[in-house]
Amino acid sequence: MIDTRYAYSALTKEIIGCAMRVHATLGNGFPEVIYQRSLAVEMSYAGLPFEREIDRTVFYRNEPVGARRVDFLVDNVVLVELKASHELTNLHHAQIINYLTAFQLEVGLLLNFGEKSLSYKRFVKSH
Repeated sequence: MIDTRYAYSALTKEIIGCAMRVHATLGNGFPEVIYQRSLAVEMSYAGLPFEREIDRTVFYRNEPVGARRVDFLVDNVVLVELKASHELTNLHHAQIINYLTAFQLEVGLLLNFGEKSLSYKRFVKSH
């Protein structure tokens, strides 16, 4: 559902739709890299602009302090982190929240292909 109160709602809906198609085709049980490559194919077919496995600068107090690789950055505004785990934990949630802060991004998606049904969670960094 697109909710215009949330930043990039239409874009995150498209990304989740792509992930659902991947999960519907492959099911669960594959390593994360298989889902990552498949999601790249699906997002390409959907015409979404993205970068995969890119190094992003980590900022601390607005100063660059290093780099960390992200699974996807879609349209330069939505961070997408993939998992292939039997369940998502608070550690996974903390990771994406920390990435949003460190990379100075507002919106992130956490997608888990490891369960019977695709699970996903949308994160928005508070200002």
